[in-house]
Amino acid sequence: MRNSSVNIILASPNAYQNTMSQPQKTSRTNYVLIDFENVRPDSLEQLDPDYFKLRLFVGASQEKLTVDMAASFQRFGDRMEYIKISGNGPNALDFHIAYYIGRLAAADPGAYFHIISKDAGYDPLIQHLRVNKIFARRAAAISDIPLVKTSNCKTVADRIELTLEKLKQLKASKPRKLKTLGGTIATLFQRQLSDHEVSGLINEMAKKGYLSVSGTKITYARVCG
Repeated sequence: MRNSSVNIILASPNAYQNTMSQPQKTSRTNYVLIDFENVRPDSLEQLDPDYFKLRLFVGASQEKLTVDMAASFQRFGDRMEYIKISGNGPNALDFHIAYYIGRLAAADPGAYFHIISKDAGYDPLIQHLRVNKIFARRAAAISDIPLVKTSNCKTVADRIELTLEKLKQLKASKPRKLKTLGGTIATLFQRQLSDHEVSGLINEMAKKGYLSVSGTKITYARVCG
């Protein structure tokens, strides 16, 4: 495969490497709503950045938290709120989460909502929220939150691996234009990468033979699906 993208992409590999140590920044509040009846997170350290706010939804019959869990919650101060639901009806906790997302979205329209639960019953709610321009998704674990996953990508290799995973998911709908691929990568990394970092990432992928660029067109290697 021809490797023609190196002279086209704006950022050099060295420029990309120099930005890798810079911390990611976001002005958008990310609300993490934990269905504590369904998921018991082992660690909350990945939510330390101040753009995360936590809402812990506890079932009416849940009376105890371990000392370690309580201590891990205390570190968040006013970024953490406990919500103990009333009643034990089917889906009672689900309805509480839906209600609080509505309230929070009205107060903070640009926020992103992450429901932490293994219950796929939330998915129709998330689809409805997205139709109404409210950013939301469900994750089975805190480590699956996209912003957490991308924040854990500390090296070029990590970011390439995550980008390849995304491209394989897209299958036949992978972006075929350089600009569109840049937008896909920017979205994947929650727009936390600079234009130079995005360009540098594409450059590195081209150097490794995952793709090539001819003019503004992208061609992928078979490994990208």
